[in-house]
Amino acid sequence: MASEGLILKVDCPDRPGLVAKIASYVSDHSANLVEFNQFTDRVGEKFFARLEIDTSGLDVEDFISGFGSLGRSLEARWHFRKLPYKMRTAVLVTQTDHCLREILWRTELGEMPIEVTSVIGNRADCCGIAERSKLPYHHVEMKEDKEAGFKEIQRLLKEQDVQLVVLARFMQVMPDWLCKEYEGRMINIHHSFLPAFAGANPYRQAYERGVKLIGATCHYVTPDLDAGPIIEQEVARVQHYHGVKDLVRLGRDCERSALAKGIRYHVHDRTILDGNRAIVFPD
Repeated sequence: MASEGLILKVDCPDRPGLVAKIASYVSDHSANLVEFNQFTDRVGEKFFARLEIDTSGLDVEDFISGFGSLGRSLEARWHFRKLPYKMRTAVLVTQTDHCLREILWRTELGEMPIEVTSVIGNRADCCGIAERSKLPYHHVEMKEDKEAGFKEIQRLLKEQDVQLVVLARFMQVMPDWLCKEYEGRMINIHHSFLPAFAGANPYRQAYERGVKLIGATCHYVTPDLDAGPIIEQEVARVQHYHGVKDLVRLGRDCERSALAKGIRYHVHDRTILDGNRAIVFPD
């Protein structure tokens, strides 16, 4: 990713010459295209693109405002993000900690441009992990009054000016109103290829069914439970000698990998939502 520049995401009705028009706009402003990914959905007759632009020596504000004329002529939706940046991210947890640890580790490595504002949990199990990373931990009780608990979570998210919410094995069903408020900005990891093996003890269910593949699905959260646009999926082969503990181990690896990729694609603006699906331009 360029140290100084812009990311541009655009989608519009498909028509001839779109790539040339967008590339020409960049060239006419003497900017340098670092990356140009595009996809044409021939069934839906839509065009999607992600551009990374080196803007060294360029009037960035003029470049952004000037694109409006082209965008409107293409009947497009578009979004610019200035580089470099860090996306303010809250991580929600319950008891299991492997996804939280993966996020913190990859953030420390610099793989994901995020700033973890806090860890929020409906149990205290992950408090020590947050404290060792010098992050605030907010224990929000959900047993007696879940609505009050979700209102408190909403308050924390607003107070911290959170741009992305990650459900890192947060074992509570998000209310519709909070899903809608963070539409396209809330990511979840699910322990299977959706919607298989829902409910309690998914790996025991998988074991009892004798599955040959298990996986994990990273998706955007919507009011329809576990049915949001899929960002990434991972899979592992199951052998006949694998027991429930082995499936848990394999599944845990899938969850960590799928969630890390899903977050990275989102924060690097490599996803474009198109109804019930996500168009993803992997790195």
